[in-house]
Amino acid sequence: MSGAASCQEGGGERGPRWRRPWKLLALGLLSASSVLAAAPGAGAMSKEEKRQLGNQVLEMFDHAYSNYMEHAYPADELMPLTCRGRVRGQEPSRGDVDDALGKFSLTLIDTLDTLVVLNKTKEFEEAVRKVIKDVNLDNDIVVSVFETNIRVLGGLLGGHSVAIMLKEKGEYMQWYNGELLHMAKELGYKLLPAFNTTSGLPYPRVNLKFGVRHPEARTGTETDTCTACAGTLILEFAALSRFTGTAIFEEYARKALDFIWEKRQRSSNLVGVTINIHTGDWVRKDSGVGAGIDSYYEYLLKAYVLLGDDSFLERFNTHYDAIMRYISQPPLLLDVHIHKPMLNARTWMDSLLAFFPGLQVLKGDIRPAIETHEMLYQVIKKHNFLPEAFTTDFRVHWAQHPLRPEFAESTYFLYKATGDPYYLEVGKTLIENLNKYARVPCGFAAMKDVRTGSHEDRMDSFFLAEMFKYLYLLFADKEDMIFDIEDYIFTTEAHLLPLWLSTANQTISKKNTTTEYTELDDSNFDWTCPNTQILFPNDPMFAQSIREPLKNVVDKSCPRGVSRVEDSLGSGPKPPLRARDFMASNPEHLEILKKMGVSLIHLKDGRVQLVQHAVQAASSLDAEDGLRFMQEMIELSSQQQKEQQLPPRAVQIVSHPFFGRVVLTAGPAQFGMDLSKHKAGTRGFVATIKPYNGCSEITNPEAVKEKIALMQRGQCMFAEKARNIQKAGAIGGIVIDDNEGSSSDTAPLFQMAGDGKNTDDITIPMLFLFNKEGNIILDAIREYEAVEVLLSDKAKDRATIFKGKMIPNYIIDSNLEVENMDQKLSENDSHKPNSEEAASASQDVGTVSEEPEEGESSDVTDSDSLSPADTASDSVSVSNQDSSVPGRQEAGAPEPACPPGDSQPQEQQTETEPNSKVNWDSKVQPMESILADWNEDIEAFEMMEKDEL
Repeated sequence: MSGAASCQEGGGERGPRWRRPWKLLALGLLSASSVLAAAPGAGAMSKEEKRQLGNQVLEMFDHAYSNYMEHAYPADELMPLTCRGRVRGQEPSRGDVDDALGKFSLTLIDTLDTLVVLNKTKEFEEAVRKVIKDVNLDNDIVVSVFETNIRVLGGLLGGHSVAIMLKEKGEYMQWYNGELLHMAKELGYKLLPAFNTTSGLPYPRVNLKFGVRHPEARTGTETDTCTACAGTLILEFAALSRFTGTAIFEEYARKALDFIWEKRQRSSNLVGVTINIHTGDWVRKDSGVGAGIDSYYEYLLKAYVLLGDDSFLERFNTHYDAIMRYISQPPLLLDVHIHKPMLNARTWMDSLLAFFPGLQVLKGDIRPAIETHEMLYQVIKKHNFLPEAFTTDFRVHWAQHPLRPEFAESTYFLYKATGDPYYLEVGKTLIENLNKYARVPCGFAAMKDVRTGSHEDRMDSFFLAEMFKYLYLLFADKEDMIFDIEDYIFTTEAHLLPLWLSTANQTISKKNTTTEYTELDDSNFDWTCPNTQILFPNDPMFAQSIREPLKNVVDKSCPRGVSRVEDSLGSGPKPPLRARDFMASNPEHLEILKKMGVSLIHLKDGRVQLVQHAVQAASSLDAEDGLRFMQEMIELSSQQQKEQQLPPRAVQIVSHPFFGRVVLTAGPAQFGMDLSKHKAGTRGFVATIKPYNGCSEITNPEAVKEKIALMQRGQCMFAEKARNIQKAGAIGGIVIDDNEGSSSDTAPLFQMAGDGKNTDDITIPMLFLFNKEGNIILDAIREYEAVEVLLSDKAKDRATIFKGKMIPNYIIDSNLEVENMDQKLSENDSHKPNSEEAASASQDVGTVSEEPEEGESSDVTDSDSLSPADTASDSVSVSNQDSSVPGRQEAGAPEPACPPGDSQPQEQQTETEPNSKVNWDSKVQPMESILADWNEDIEAFEMMEKDEL
C-alpha cells in the first residue's frame, strides 16, 4: 500500500472541489511539521545525520539493483542466495506467489520511477531503453490480474509520468515519445478479457496471450476473487484512460468498485475477504484491514483525490466508520465477521495491515495511527522484522518476512504529519536491521523465519519499488529532490501518478451511486482537508504522550492482549470469557459455560470434554458467545499441539568470504544437544565423512575429529549416523537430504526422530538441511576448502560471532562506515538478540525417521502422536469437531513461557507451462563466480577507507 502526503487547513462545510487536493494536503502537514521540528527538547536529528542516512539508503538500493541487473535481468526477480534470476517454470512452484511473474522483467519495470525519486536519472534513461527494447508482453503465461496491474501497469505508468516530467525539464529523456505509455495501453487491453463476467468483477487470473476463455488460456475456471484483487484497479485504469483518452479502462474499474459497494453487508457496512465473481456472494465473510481487503479501502480514498468523485469519499468514510467501530481495538486491528461484527474472526493479525496507519494519516485521524504504528514498532523491536502474522499477545504466528514495505510507508507518512524526529529514529532502525539481518552478497534476502534469522532465496520486486522510495523520502529534504513529490499521488505499489490527471480527458460521467444504497449524514464527513491545529495540537509532546502507554505492550511476559470492552465508560457488561483464560476448576467459568450452552463432560482418562448445544444457551447472544468460545478453543487446541514440536534451527556460514551473511534454515533433531539451551551454539569447520551415508564406522576419523560432519540422508536411522560420527570425534553433524532439488523454500521442515531406543548417549547437535541448502555448503567446500559454520537455535549477530576476531568492519557495522578494515571489533559493538525473544517454530514440523535398508522396519512417527496432551490428566477436549485441547486445572498455576504460533505449510510442486519457451538464460552462476564477486566486493571496501558508502 502507498499513499501521498497529508492535509491543508480548511473548514468543515461542503465547498468547491479541490483543484490540487494532494498539493494542499502536503502543505498542511508541513505546517504541522515545522512547529514540532522547531520545538525545544524535541530531540531533532541533525541535518548531517539525515544526509548520511539518506546516502546509506542510496547505497543499499545500488546493492540490490545492481545485483538484479547483473545476475538476474531479464528474469522477473533476483534469487539473492544463489545469485541468479527467478524464471517461472524453471523453479519449483510457490503457488499463488508466482502469479506475479510473467516473464516481463518485473523488477526492472517496478523500479523505474524509484530511480528518478532517488535522483538516478542516467540509470533511469538506460532502464527505460532496456524495457522498450527487451520486454515482451505477449507471453503465453497465466498471471495475476491484481499483481500485474499494480506492479507492471503501474510501473509503466509511473515510468511514463516521470519520463515526461524529465523531458519537460529539458535535460534528460529528450528522445522519449511515449513508448512506455504505448506498452501500458497494450497491457491494459490484455487485462480486459478478465472483466468478461456478469458482475463486472474480474477473474483473478488472465493469460497474457490468450485471455481467459480461449481453449489454450489455462484459466477462466475460477469463481472467487479477493476484495482487494477486484477493488485495486481504479487508479491505474483511470490514469491509463486519462493519459490515452480511451475511456474503457476507467469504466471497467468503476464497474467493479460499484459492484463491491453494492454487495457490502448493509448492517455493518463491512466487506468480506473473498467474493464470488459471478453471483456476488461472500465466500469468506471475515473482514479486516489486512490481506485480501487492504488496498480496496486505500483506493477509495485515493480515487477521490485523483478523480474528484464525491462518491468515492462517501464510500470510504462509510467503511472507515465501520472499521473504527468494529475492527479497531486500539492498538490492535482484529478481523471480525461481517454479519456479526462484535465477534472477532481470529486471534491474530497479518503484517499487511501495517499500511493502515499511513492511510489514517491521509484521512486525518492521527491518534489511532500513532497507536497502531507504535504497537507494530514494538513487535519489530522484538523480532527485528514484522512477522507475516502475529497473535494478539504478540507471539509469532507466521514467521516469514518477505521484506515488506508497509511499515516503512506508514513511518514516512507519520513523520510528514507530525514532524516528530522519533520517526526518523524508527527509519534508522529499519535501515540497520536490513543491513544486519537481510543483506547478503547478491542483494537482500527475505527472512524465512524472523526468530532464527534464516533466509529465503527471494527478493520481491516491491522491495525496490517501495522500500527504498519511502526510506529515502523519509530522510530527504526538499532540496534533495529533482522534482516536487507533492505533485503526484502514490499507488499501492508506490508508483507516481500526476495530480493533473484529475482534469484530463474526463470522459466518465460522475454518477453518484453511493446515495442509492445508503443515507449519509454530511456532518460525519470532511469535504475539505481537516484543520491541522485540530488534527495535531501545537504540542511537541502530543505524539509521545500517545506512544508512551504502548512502550511495554510487547514484552517477555506474554501479555494478555486487548479485550473488547462493550462500554467505553466501564459500566457495561463484562467482556465474554475467552478460551485462553478458561479454567475447568473455576466455578464462575463453569457458570458462564452453562449460560452459553456449553456442557463439560469428565472422561475416564482424566480429561474433560466440551460440547455446545446452542438451544440450551440462555439467549441468542449467549449462544453466539458460546460458538465463538468453541471456535477459539479449537484454534487454541491446534496451536498448543504444535507447541510440543521443536522449532527450526539455523546453520550460519561464518568463514571467509561469507562472514555470517548466509543463514540456512535447518530441521532439528529429537536427540542430542538442545541448541535452545546452549545459546553460544556449536561452531566448527565442516568435513565430509566416509562413508558419506554415515551408516557404518567412519573410515576418515582424522578428518572428522573436532569438526562438524556432513553426511547424506538415507540407508539407516538418523540416530545411528549421530552415534557413528560422535565416536569418530565430531562435535556436530549436518544431514543433507538426498532428494534432488528439495528446499525449505517449498517444503515444510521436519524434525529428525530417534530410533525408538534411549538416545541419551548422543550429546552432539544434529541438524537437517534440504538438498538446496546443503548444496550451498558443499559448493563452498569445493571452491573454498575451509568452510566454518555455526549451528545454533537462531542466527547470531555478526558482531557477536566475530567478537575479538579480525574481520572487515563493513560486514557488521550497521552504519556501513569503513574507517579501518583491520581493527578489532570492540566489545560494545555487538547487538545481541535477546535470547528470550526467540519463540518456537512457526513451520509445521513433522517428525521423520530415517528410511532403513530394504527388509528392515521403518520408524515413521507423526509428531502429533508425541504430544503429551494425549496423556495429560489436566486436559480439556472440545466436542464440536472432536478436537482435544489441553487446559489448566489450577487457578494458581504459574504462567508458562510464551508459546509459539502456527504456520501454514507449503506443498512442493513443479510448474510446467505448455508451449512456453524461455528466451533468456536463467544466469545460474557457479560458486567460483559467486565467490569471485564477493572477493571483489571486499577488495573494493578495503580501498574505500574513511569513505561513506
